[in-house]
Amino acid sequence: MRTVLAREMGGYNVLGRIWGVWRRRPGVRAVPKAPGFGTEAGHRLRPRGSSKRSRPLGGQPFPGLLQLENLSREELVDVLRAAVVDQKGKPGELTLFSVLPELSQSLGLGDQELQVVQASGKETSGLVLLSSCPQTASRLQKFFIYSRRAQRPTATYCAVTDGIPATSEGKIQAALKLEHVDGVDLVIPVKSPSRKDFQEGVKRTLSHFHVVAMGSGCALVQLQPLTVFPSQLQVHMVLQLCPVLGDHTYSARVGTVLGQRFLLPAESTKPQRQVPDEALLRRLCLTPSQAAQLPLHLHLHCLHLPGMRPGEAPMKLLAPLPSYFSRTLQCLGLHQQ
Repeated sequence: MRTVLAREMGGYNVLGRIWGVWRRRPGVRAVPKAPGFGTEAGHRLRPRGSSKRSRPLGGQPFPGLLQLENLSREELVDVLRAAVVDQKGKPGELTLFSVLPELSQSLGLGDQELQVVQASGKETSGLVLLSSCPQTASRLQKFFIYSRRAQRPTATYCAVTDGIPATSEGKIQAALKLEHVDGVDLVIPVKSPSRKDFQEGVKRTLSHFHVVAMGSGCALVQLQPLTVFPSQLQVHMVLQLCPVLGDHTYSARVGTVLGQRFLLPAESTKPQRQVPDEALLRRLCLTPSQAAQLPLHLHLHCLHLPGMRPGEAPMKLLAPLPSYFSRTLQCLGLHQQ
């Protein structure tokens, strides 16, 4: 199996933390290897015109997290030469889709149009797969669909959870629906869904999880979704009473009384900023106001792809962790075994 690693390029508060990987004929391109989670030996490929500039961290509590408002359109395109995000956003917002023409020119693709083949959510860091070849994009999408039907995971996420799952590994199954609540789209679990529920948009979802390390009341967890649904992994971990660190949307559904955790009704629990308890704040060296801005610690670390040509060995794409994620692991004493 071939392995390709991506290089950290910081992130965006609105667009999501970014890592660059794209595929175009005749092969795959990725930015060079960087130290981080899962530093297996791999091929190191540099995209044409990639930038070597780095920005000072400025003492910010979340190193490696760039602010979108601090970038001009030209600077964004320059960064996206090697690292890409996927979020359509509202009309007029500065997003990947709004700069795709400039990005195509910057990558030397001419009139070829880029399209997103695989990407994580808005707030999730990790790999993003682009293609300038419709046939390649179609082949990859079919590969992902067939793999899900065969229950073969193609994506592995790393997450830091506030809380430790009751078992070291297992699967999480839940029926989920998307509901518009107070102007916000939220994912709601559905107990004992009926045939009518499924006709109205309820979906069965499934994820595998494996606890890699535990410490300070937190865990480093590997997650492999076998279905596709918005915020699936975040909601699944909430159902385990272990919300992802930095989940400011669904973590409020986990309540605590006398040290015992329980689920609050999803329909009536409004999103609110996640603020860890005092002991966890001390371990993270954060103030409550800083913790309210904590980035989501959910990272698309690995993607499995078919070989470049029939008969070739599969390929594995890897993205090292963002700096703020690595800092959190160090503060909590969580290490990959």
